[in-house]
Amino acid sequence: MTKDLLFEIGMEEMPARFIRAAMEQLKDRLEKWLEESVIPHGAVESYATPRRLAVLVKDVAEKQEDVHEEVKGPSRKIALGENGEWSKAALGFARSQGVDPEQFTFKELAGTEYIYVSKSRAGVETKTIVADGLNGILHAMNFPKNMRWGNYDFKFVRPIRWMVALFGEEIIELEVAGVKSGNVTRGHRFLGQDTVISAPSAYVEAMRAQHVIVDVSEREELIKNQIKALAEEKGWNIAVKDDLLEEVLFLVETPTVLFGKFEESFLNIPQEVLITSMREHQRYFPVLDEKGALLPFFVTVRNGDDRSLDVIARGNEKVLRARLSDAKFFYEEDQKLAIKDALSKLESIVFHEELGTVGDKVRRIRRNAEKLSDLIGIDTGTAESVSRTAEICKFDLVTQMVYEFPELQGVMGEDYARKAGESEAVAKGIFEHYQPRFSGDSAPASSVGSIVSIADKIDTITGCFSIGIIPTGSQDPYGLRRQAAGIVQIILEHGLAVKLSDIFAIALDTHQHFHELKRTQEEIMKDLMEFFGLRVRKTLSDSLRYDVVDAVMTAGFDDVVSVVARGAALMAAVNEQDDFKSTVESFGRVSNLAAKASAAKVRSDLLDDPAEQGLYDTWRKVTEEYRKSLDGRNAAEALQHLGGLKNAITVFFDAVMVMAEDEEIRTNRLALLAAIDRDLKAFADFSKLVWA
Repeated sequence: MTKDLLFEIGMEEMPARFIRAAMEQLKDRLEKWLEESVIPHGAVESYATPRRLAVLVKDVAEKQEDVHEEVKGPSRKIALGENGEWSKAALGFARSQGVDPEQFTFKELAGTEYIYVSKSRAGVETKTIVADGLNGILHAMNFPKNMRWGNYDFKFVRPIRWMVALFGEEIIELEVAGVKSGNVTRGHRFLGQDTVISAPSAYVEAMRAQHVIVDVSEREELIKNQIKALAEEKGWNIAVKDDLLEEVLFLVETPTVLFGKFEESFLNIPQEVLITSMREHQRYFPVLDEKGALLPFFVTVRNGDDRSLDVIARGNEKVLRARLSDAKFFYEEDQKLAIKDALSKLESIVFHEELGTVGDKVRRIRRNAEKLSDLIGIDTGTAESVSRTAEICKFDLVTQMVYEFPELQGVMGEDYARKAGESEAVAKGIFEHYQPRFSGDSAPASSVGSIVSIADKIDTITGCFSIGIIPTGSQDPYGLRRQAAGIVQIILEHGLAVKLSDIFAIALDTHQHFHELKRTQEEIMKDLMEFFGLRVRKTLSDSLRYDVVDAVMTAGFDDVVSVVARGAALMAAVNEQDDFKSTVESFGRVSNLAAKASAAKVRSDLLDDPAEQGLYDTWRKVTEEYRKSLDGRNAAEALQHLGGLKNAITVFFDAVMVMAEDEEIRTNRLALLAAIDRDLKAFADFSKLVWA
């Protein structure tokens, strides 16, 4: 026999960003408890709104399954003394299992006999233990932030106001923080009322009758469909960002989409400002035309039905008008601030107490950027734009608009710089130097933006590493992993002919120039290489097999463009399987013996066998073209050149005894193999490849 199980926790409104994770946590914890309690069950469905978390489990067995288990104890040698009596270890095992030693049996495992105890436990009725289970789940749940209320020590995401706990039609009795469970839930705060849940299976429809859509997916579809219908009716493009949709989804229990408008005069403000104000402050969706230009309308989602929508729209319009008026004032006031005056204000903003002010950071960025320009070899005009961009890249941090909306840093800098008469390259570079801002974001499109972005990010990373701030575990308060990944992305997308070690050296030299390093450059360089190695490995792992990643990473990743190209070429070759496998096997024979070589150089006058001479001649011919291809980052061509060694290697090993009795001959043959192996390992460590 089975019954459905329902558990609903009703609270004050939760922060929207906490709800999905909390819903999934409640479901996972209940499933785990049922599994650990050996209680069979059917499907588990989770629900959530701003005021409730709920989980419904179908077909829960009314009784635990009977448990039969066999527990292994100490070996016979340890369990029995010389006179055949039970040892202390055996008696202790018996006590821990709650059995008499006479119940012991012996069984052989991997050639050794061990004590075993067979235990059986009859399952109990589910209803006798489910209250304790739910109580334990409630106390075990964790959230980004917790609250205490009243005089209770119990903590939860928000104060609990009611609980519904039903096993079939029977109430599961439990009490937490003065709230007792029952079968009465609460409907929509304004449209619904308290209602009795007669049975778990009636929960969803009972809540719907009280204007609460508890199914998250259903609520999301309602919002999307209403937005789509409105867009089609008006001929609009309603910009729906996933993160805003997710937030709105958990702000409402019954969603109704409506729209409002604002004065067209506000459109003189950059649309990024208007969109940010609508999204961040009001949770509105902006409306665009077919070309992506902002229209003087907005879309929002009401927590309620469709009554008096015109009144609701006017109220939202009034609030938005005030917000946009503030934005307009900030925008106009900011333009009165000269860039040089803004830069002077950066001297009073602390970047980090051990790394100086933002003004100090800007000076380091400029020095890094100018040295990177020299390293990359850009033209004079571009280099001048890089220097100017680096010099003023942070000036908008002191503007009122960025103070109000930090996410507009760079956006406002670009706009204000353009209005102040800066070149287009500099204005665009100010915006781009923050890119990529997050995983999946675009890299800077221009050389100016790319160089200043690298200069900024490597300054932060190197500075933090220099004072011992290195991400560990999940802790990364300065976003160093994201910034390192951004540098890797920029290098790859622009195919920059730079090595990571050269970038690190520039940043270290800059920090050393402006302040004394707390750690040695060697220590910092080592940590930086390891840190960036993980970022490069992650990039490769997104598209390559783990063994291919290991193979090319072992050969080196200092040149990021090269290691990615080598990985792609090797993956393509591995997919050929049989033909390439035999080539790799021949490389393996070379590497195995090369490990025995000394530091001696190859002497052509000691090549006394035709096969030996043939391998030497083939290698000399191949290595020249191979190195050209490798240096030119044409990895596929380089690997093809290496494949040209296969036949000569096979003939060599078939005809020549490498470990010859003559020491000079032996040493020379090993030196030849070692030279070939060095070429091979410059591409990849082929021994890392795994064949099915």
